[in-house]
Amino acid sequence: MSKSKAELYQERLKRYTTAVKNGKPDMIPIRPFVAEFTARYAGYSCQEVTHDYRKAHLAVRKCAADFDWDAVVGNMVYVWTGLTQAIDLVYYGVPGIDVSPDVGFQYREPPEDKAFMRLEDYDALIQDPTGYLFNTWLPRVSRAIVPPGEPATFRHNLAFLKGGMAMMDYFGALGEQNELLRDETGTVSAISGILKAPLDIMADKLRGYYGLVHDLMECPDKVLKACEALAPHLLWIALSGADPAGNVPITMWMHRSCVPFITPDHFEHIYWPTIKPIIEEIWRRGHQVLLYAEGNWDFHLETFRTLPAGSVIFHVDQGDIFQAHRILGDKFCLSGGLPNTLLSMGTPEEVREYCKKIIDGVAADGGYIMDASAIIQNDARVENVQAMTEFTRDYGQY
Repeated sequence: MSKSKAELYQERLKRYTTAVKNGKPDMIPIRPFVAEFTARYAGYSCQEVTHDYRKAHLAVRKCAADFDWDAVVGNMVYVWTGLTQAIDLVYYGVPGIDVSPDVGFQYREPPEDKAFMRLEDYDALIQDPTGYLFNTWLPRVSRAIVPPGEPATFRHNLAFLKGGMAMMDYFGALGEQNELLRDETGTVSAISGILKAPLDIMADKLRGYYGLVHDLMECPDKVLKACEALAPHLLWIALSGADPAGNVPITMWMHRSCVPFITPDHFEHIYWPTIKPIIEEIWRRGHQVLLYAEGNWDFHLETFRTLPAGSVIFHVDQGDIFQAHRILGDKFCLSGGLPNTLLSMGTPEEVREYCKKIIDGVAADGGYIMDASAIIQNDARVENVQAMTEFTRDYGQY
């Protein structure tokens, strides 16, 4: 007798939450972070799922229904151009407009001399982060918003109206998507809430990478103070989107703050002191953080080990998942480690062999979630994603 969607959901939720707590469920959970792959599988272009989030949501639900996955993100194609174009943001390359319709959206970093935050702006950001972002940063990243002191145009006023309406529409639909995933496919929504380290915020959307590394060498005290000023706001944002039940983790997207992007000294004295207290406070309030460690963070594994046991899930991208298991495996759940290049250019047999290698090496005692190293885009072959899924389900039984 087949299980109902409600029964399947509860079974998968228990499996997933047992693993994230570093326990041993009945079998290894499968939780792929799939973005433009869903479009390819559902017959859409990258342009379609970026311009129409409803198609993006349908594509995710089709994958969830067709693949035997325990958990999935409701929409990893997270940039909806209906929102970004409502306020005319300058830093996204839109499929079909700025880039090919068959390429995922791109982040366009400004030249160093046109960074969205200027070197002389540190004091303003430190004194009033919200005021600075609203009054100075926003007019620089939006073609529609005019800075204070200039006449408010019709386009300026309409941008705030359209932007607010678009945000309500989009984020309301995400809640509905989570319910549809549960009710229609029995699939768990894998994450809830978002976090970035203060130093990554500085590099991503304020000073830019080149501007930040200049500042780390020339005025590190200013960078530290700016990170300290941003930290309370980032904690609030993370908690405001957290799962009320505390079942699924808040995701921390880790971008540009590992060696060799920054020095060990800057990691130790700026990055870590301004993010560790946030993670610990989130944990104190009953939520885990998924450290989505994009790139290679092997140099910092011993530092991550200082976090409270069970407080994080560590996702391995280009790092060594076997080393991560040796250093972190007794304290934290791990996920990922399957190279995206295998999913795009390998064979199903090669995918199965690598999955076996990971399962044998890190998952014997539980505390592991199967996923690709990085977000799965439309270069992944369907047969390889299917091989990952089927092999893990068959071989990953406890």
